[in-house]
Amino acid sequence: MAAIHKPAHDIILKPVVSEKSYANSDMGQYTFVVAPTANKVQIKQAIEEIFNVKVTNVNTLNRAGKRQRTRTGYGRRVNEKRAIVTVAEGQTIDIFGN
Repeated sequence: MAAIHKPAHDIILKPVVSEKSYANSDMGQYTFVVAPTANKVQIKQAIEEIFNVKVTNVNTLNRAGKRQRTRTGYGRRVNEKRAIVTVAEGQTIDIFGN
């Protein structure tokens, strides 16, 4: 069964901007929110296409949305999939405006 090709901007949704992701950027690791159906190969190809860097490793994790109380009962935050991407030594991605 052939894989369906999705545009790179449909796979990489947004970067994660947090203290932890900023600290990991010193080690060449960058965190992105990705499409829930994306696999590691698609994520690697999309990052290389968008940012013109060589990706050496991709780790993914699924984050379950937290249960939230509202005035009318309970709701739920959205589930999301994140990818921690490691780029080749000496290369950087400027997502923090440095």
